[in-house]
Amino acid sequence: MLNSKQSSLVLAVLALAACGGDDKSAAAPMAQQCPPGQYFDGQICQSMQGAAPANTATPGAAAPGAPAAAAPGAVPGAPAPVVTAQAGPNATPLDPAAAAAATQAINLLSPQSAPGAKPIGSAIAGQFQQGQSLEGQVQMQPNKCYTLIGVGLPPVQNLDIQLAPFVSMAGVPAMVLAADQTVGPNAVIGEKAACYRSGPIAVPMKVIVTVSQGSGVAAVQVYEK
Repeated sequence: MLNSKQSSLVLAVLALAACGGDDKSAAAPMAQQCPPGQYFDGQICQSMQGAAPANTATPGAAAPGAPAAAAPGAVPGAPAPVVTAQAGPNATPLDPAAAAAATQAINLLSPQSAPGAKPIGSAIAGQFQQGQSLEGQVQMQPNKCYTLIGVGLPPVQNLDIQLAPFVSMAGVPAMVLAADQTVGPNAVIGEKAACYRSGPIAVPMKVIVTVSQGSGVAAVQVYEK
């Protein structure tokens, strides 16, 4: 049996232990560090409702280095405007024999520009002032390949050739089907394997010859294969 002193000592020790336990359980847990935009709920980090992550881009904003969006109403890959045949004032027509120097130069170019092709019809030849034109006609046969070679004698500086339908709708300019891409006294349409291919039926075509720079004698010959 414990005497009164011993009983008092035991009770005092138990009271101190009880007080110490209450202090430990009441201590607040250490605050948890969470990433920006999150909060600690006492156990884990939680995302704030409605808060955007720090690295989220603003809706609709272009990323750095991204190409700019096309302008409203722009049509990517829109076709180029249709080119219509243009002829200047009439040049003075010449008999091919009178333009022999030009036709001989064409004959020298034909093995390179129109290999395996043969000349059809007579050369379109004339005496040109700057800006003047001559028109000729060629009957294109079905599924054939055509090359047009032109030569301008000095002082002709630039010769242009256009190929267009001979018959067009009333009041509508004829559309250019082919044109030379060269700058100089010589001009070629449909060189070598890039010859102009006709359709499945025979059609008459118009050849427009223009001296756009300089003046002098020029001639154009059509080749077929």
